[in-house]
Amino acid sequence: MADGRTPRGAGEDGVTPVGPASAVRPFLVTAGRVAGAGEAATGRPMPVETQLVATAAGLEALDRLSFEQHDIVAACRQPQSIAEIAARLRLHLNVVRVLAEDLRAAGQLSVHVPDSGVTHDASVLRRVIDGLRAIPDSRGVLRDSD
Repeated sequence: MADGRTPRGAGEDGVTPVGPASAVRPFLVTAGRVAGAGEAATGRPMPVETQLVATAAGLEALDRLSFEQHDIVAACRQPQSIAEIAARLRLHLNVVRVLAEDLRAAGQLSVHVPDSGVTHDASVLRRVIDGLRAIPDSRGVLRDSD
């Protein structure tokens, strides 16, 4: 919708279908940067399991954001991990990290980094791998082997 309540191309349930990958090179989307505003300060990238949630300021600013930033904030009406956003929007993982850092610095995203002790649990990693394998590739084919 033009009022910013539903991501571009989303159905009635608010879920945006995965479409063809963007033809825009990742370094163009991030203006050649490999680290976002917050990562430059900490020296560490956000983990892929970091949860992103749109803030009220972010939802109000949707019409003023770049295409990719708009889509990230719009998809984060409900908590989403960096990995989920990258897969859903078909953006490079590091592009989402850089843009998420920028959006956090601007107050448009709230970022929740999970407890690092839990992320090293082998069962959690196995579930993440299984979830990633359940995502079809660009031809719609699922990976079915280790």
